[in-house]
Amino acid sequence: MSLLHYIIRRLLLMIVVLFGVTLLVFSIMMIIPPGQRVGIYVQHEKITPSQMEALIIKYGLRDPAPIQYLRWMANVLRGDFGHSVTASAPVSEGFKMYFPVTLELVLLATPLIIIVGIKLGMLGAIHKDRSIDHATRVFAIVGYSLPTFWLGLLLLMIFYGYFGIFPPGTISPDSKDVVFSAEFINFTGLLTLDAILNWRWDIFWDALYHLILPTINLILLNSALLMRLMRSSMLEALGQDFILTALAKGASKRIVYYKHARRNALIPAVTVAGVLFALLMGGMVITETIFARQGIGLWMARAALMLDVPAIMFNVLFLGTVFVTVNLIVDIIYAYIDPRIRLG
Repeated sequence: MSLLHYIIRRLLLMIVVLFGVTLLVFSIMMIIPPGQRVGIYVQHEKITPSQMEALIIKYGLRDPAPIQYLRWMANVLRGDFGHSVTASAPVSEGFKMYFPVTLELVLLATPLIIIVGIKLGMLGAIHKDRSIDHATRVFAIVGYSLPTFWLGLLLLMIFYGYFGIFPPGTISPDSKDVVFSAEFINFTGLLTLDAILNWRWDIFWDALYHLILPTINLILLNSALLMRLMRSSMLEALGQDFILTALAKGASKRIVYYKHARRNALIPAVTVAGVLFALLMGGMVITETIFARQGIGLWMARAALMLDVPAIMFNVLFLGTVFVTVNLIVDIIYAYIDPRIRLG
């Protein structure tokens, strides 16, 4: 099978997976009674049962589930995802408002998580059963064990509560006035990037300052898995014959470790690193809630609490697309590196 045919097959499978995800979530949403689904949009307390029933019929919530699903899919294909109560705007506008906040944090945290995880994993493997190895393994165990909310609250209490630094939120009140003024142009929605494009370095440093604590939280929690995987891969690479032969012939340990062994050990780690981006995009609920960042995670939490069905459906579709796209990219890279995968 050629690489092109493999990619086409994976793209078709991607469509099937997304269809299955939307069908499953829509089926779960159908459990919510029509009255509750309409009720979140009706704020008037004196609405009569007949008026409520009229609204239910108007929006087709008494129609069979397949009809409602096909209607929703038709609207999605037109770019109409409905109105979000929690965003007080159409779902697409709510996404434009919340998504850049999450993306900014993920783009900063992901490379740092990869660097920390790979570096500590290599150090642990090179210095196996020594103090450095023991320290990195303890770090990994702690990273696995700590609940996200507990670590986030601990960091806030220490740095913001005790030392008065790294406050929650996305930006200070003074900078917020500038950002929402007419003189500040929002090119991308990413505060740090927009600040640079507007030549407002004070806004840039302020936005970056507010990113430090949630980034530390994500690094401590997510680099542990990558570190353990890198350590195992590196130990396996160091035990290969060509590595042992090179060391026996007196080759430089630094060159052998960091050039030859690391190259072989990185392949499994790259897979996890690729999926890590998707995991962070979908796992920001607790982090964004604790650090008061108005991102996708916080929006999802509010939507779930208020039964904001359009927002829930959109976010599930979006995160499902992110996951299958990242997995598709990783599979294509693997198929390019190892043609045997295409034939499997």
